[in-house]
Amino acid sequence: MTAIAELAPVVRTYSWGSRTAIPALLGQQPDGEPRAELWFGAHHAAPSPLTSRPGTPDLAAAIAADPAGELGEASLAAHGPHLPFLLKLLAAARALSVQVHPTREQAQAGHDREDAAGIPVDAPHRTFKDRNHKPELLCALGPFEALCGFREPARTADLLDALSVPGLEGWAAALRSRPHGDSLGYTLQAALTAPPRLVRAVSGALSALAASPGPWSSAAAAYATVADDFPDDPGLLAALLLNHVTLDAGEALYLAAGVPHAYLRGTGVEIMANSDNVLRCGLTDKHVDTALLREIVDLTVTRPSVIRASPTGVRGEAHYASPAAEFALSRVEVGAEAVCLTDAGPQVLLCLTGEALLEAGPALAAGAAAFVPAGSPCAVSGAGTVLYRARVPLGGVS
Repeated sequence: MTAIAELAPVVRTYSWGSRTAIPALLGQQPDGEPRAELWFGAHHAAPSPLTSRPGTPDLAAAIAADPAGELGEASLAAHGPHLPFLLKLLAAARALSVQVHPTREQAQAGHDREDAAGIPVDAPHRTFKDRNHKPELLCALGPFEALCGFREPARTADLLDALSVPGLEGWAAALRSRPHGDSLGYTLQAALTAPPRLVRAVSGALSALAASPGPWSSAAAAYATVADDFPDDPGLLAALLLNHVTLDAGEALYLAAGVPHAYLRGTGVEIMANSDNVLRCGLTDKHVDTALLREIVDLTVTRPSVIRASPTGVRGEAHYASPAAEFALSRVEVGAEAVCLTDAGPQVLLCLTGEALLEAGPALAAGAAAFVPAGSPCAVSGAGTVLYRARVPLGGVS
């Protein structure tokens, strides 16, 4: 039986990351660097080193050497010789780009098209880095703000009216008079090609609206933080079309293909299918392809569904339901008595508080994680311990 292995996190220091949130979680002193994400997995760009298997450098190498032993036959048959998910700790102190992800079919077609055109995979203007889709789920560890999905167009027209910025009247009229998909497509295109003077005018109006009492003050405050993060970026105007969502600790948000979204502030546990395919709508200095974006974005009204965990048959475990076939995420409150987490597929266990004592593996302090090979006996104890469990839903979508 392949042994459980402790995973060393891969630190990603993106500019939007918090300088304090992850060090505080790990009980460390901040070093001044923005720690945006900690990666736990076998992603090709940054596989997690294995700290307890001498001679095996990282999880991707371990899986490549023995895919059946590490992943199990069922996961191997369903997803191939790769860990199908990536687990992260994410801490945002600035807004991330407004973005969408393609479906698997769109990713395959786009990847093949860019390959045929001879565009290098690492080229800045390359969109489809791989042939996979990228569903993802974010579980908040504290108050977390995000933008997600297109708001009902007439409501967005009301917001534009409340801003009282000359130049937005035609947008508001289109949002009220045209069919939803047509009006959203028109307004998104207008937003992404708007002149800097209009962006600056909206920025000033947002600050005033946030400071005044009324139904838009909370959302306007969120958009105003975006304006502070990205002055003159037309992505701010695209962001106005999206729902403002606030998650409390323990609540989650699932992001399907085509749904525009952006994380604004907060710390969370994120899980996703392994992919680098992102189409950006703004709030970035990276490549934005507005024509391709129109092909991928889902121009339907979306009411973000906040997911709350529900109990499973395992003591102390609560599961976040999602339609993803690549991953399942749950939160486990561990006590002094051991709880069995053995599974037919591969797992990653991430300790958030306390100390997780694995009977057949390492002890995990807060912020530490372990890879549990398919079928490996996995009993965990530790009074007052909370961990997140990532696995492959081999019985179907969860």
